[in-house]
Amino acid sequence: MPEPLIRERTDSMAVKKRSSSCTAVAPSSTANLGPGYDVFGLALDALYDRVRITKVAGKNSGRITIKMSDGAIPAALESNSAGLVIKKMAQDFAITDDLDVVVKKGVPAGYGMGSSAASAAAAAVAFAGLYKLKIDRNKLVEYAAEGEVASAGARHYDNVSASVLGGFIISSVGQDGTIRFIRIEPPKDLLIVVAVPSIPVPAKKTEVARSVLPREVPLKSAVHNVSGASTIVAGFALGDVEMIGRGIDDDVIVEPARKHLIPGYDSVRKNALAAGALAVTISGAGPSMIAFLKGKTKRKQVIKAMEAGFSEAGVKCRTFACGPSKGARIVV
Repeated sequence: MPEPLIRERTDSMAVKKRSSSCTAVAPSSTANLGPGYDVFGLALDALYDRVRITKVAGKNSGRITIKMSDGAIPAALESNSAGLVIKKMAQDFAITDDLDVVVKKGVPAGYGMGSSAASAAAAAVAFAGLYKLKIDRNKLVEYAAEGEVASAGARHYDNVSASVLGGFIISSVGQDGTIRFIRIEPPKDLLIVVAVPSIPVPAKKTEVARSVLPREVPLKSAVHNVSGASTIVAGFALGDVEMIGRGIDDDVIVEPARKHLIPGYDSVRKNALAAGALAVTISGAGPSMIAFLKGKTKRKQVIKAMEAGFSEAGVKCRTFACGPSKGARIVV
């Protein structure tokens, strides 16, 4: 079972303190996992965003002030992922307190690690904790998805669902618009190696990455990707890391269309697989690349292989290894 989003404190001082301020953290995430485009998300226990929301004593004009640790990210309410989430929740729950919001970024923006989703998820959990709101987890994800409008221009659920709920998430959207989030606990021996290249990314990176995708695909390709995605789900459900890897490495639609956006893609992929990775894919919309391993035995070899792959293209990168995260939570 995932850790609780809100951890209760029994001493009166802690309760009093939490009534005026609440802090939450939410993890980075990877989306798509190859053929699971816009559907699959996986929380990563590596980088975290932290959001603290504080009531301004005696002020109830509904003003929300955002302070960012990263000056490159807009602090204006309508352009900030955490701000949009808090604004929506305050409206829905008729809360008019003035709020000071501090966002400390740990997830790099624009590199396919779910940066905006992490801020949005932490904001949703912190707001719910501050006002002791009884919100089910699915609804909390929907609130967090409001934040994706700031960065991607629309609500996307793959990253935010993983950041809020943790583990491996399937975002299931019915024809009637009903959204369900299916969580599967990842295998304990699943290890992820992430390589974040030091390259400039466009301001509207997600839009650019989406613009290169085909608008129509052959039926054969669609069937192939459905097969790969189904294999991934089966692998997570059965706790079979090798099966997960086979499915991830089976995308014939999205990855081939996007790989030219990442210098060194072919070398990174080839090197990592040769070093023992079970699968290598683009993390979300990129440009980070992510490898999947069973256990830690080949971790160092895969890290060096991915670094060498980017180096061949004249690109430096930051690498790290991690397991899946349990998701967003309140911290003291």
